[in-house]
Amino acid sequence: MKRRPLPVAAALAATAALLLTACGTGDAKSSDNDKIADAGQGAETPEESGEPSAAPAEDKPDGVDVSLPKDMNLVFNWDRPKDKNEAAAMQDAANFVRAIYRGVDERTTKDAAVVAYSTGDGTRYAKTQIHTRLDGDWTATGIRRHYQATTRSAPNGNSVEVAFCVDSSKFYSKEIETGKVLKGAPNITDFDYFKIVMVKLPTGDGLWQASKVYVEAKAAKCQ
Repeated sequence: MKRRPLPVAAALAATAALLLTACGTGDAKSSDNDKIADAGQGAETPEESGEPSAAPAEDKPDGVDVSLPKDMNLVFNWDRPKDKNEAAAMQDAANFVRAIYRGVDERTTKDAAVVAYSTGDGTRYAKTQIHTRLDGDWTATGIRRHYQATTRSAPNGNSVEVAFCVDSSKFYSKEIETGKVLKGAPNITDFDYFKIVMVKLPTGDGLWQASKVYVEAKAAKCQ
């Protein structure tokens, strides 16, 4: 779904109406060092099948390339909300996740996708996650699943909290130089609960950006 061209400037919308509890961003396991936030309803563990999400419905949903290599498979097993704003915010939260891994693949924190889908603390979070892999001389490979998603709008309509679980038990770091895949024994550190506060740009173009990222590591409720 082509929505709009990327605006030149981004303005941060108010997020105070969303009451969130910050969580730790632990997890030093080599397979996935990037966390994103808390999620909500449902108790289903994601199925093995699922639509591969190396790129969304279009490779360039906002005129920005968020495509990923075939071996870096991000799967989003969640239902689209009925509310128009929440649906758009959820879509761009997924694009924010893709942007981080595109930065990892492109070996840069300045990729256009990171600029498009993040602002403020969201940008700092994205850059930190990308730098972690750059510093370790790693990329990523495997399947990273996102599921049990919920959305919650602020009263002003300009902020939406997108919460979801992440299963990275089959998502690993890979050494750039040797191509060696770094696998660890499956455990609770493979599961995280994310909350991302998405803010709407005041331009009317419909672009939402990640402004805050909260992570609950070792999230048993996501197993």
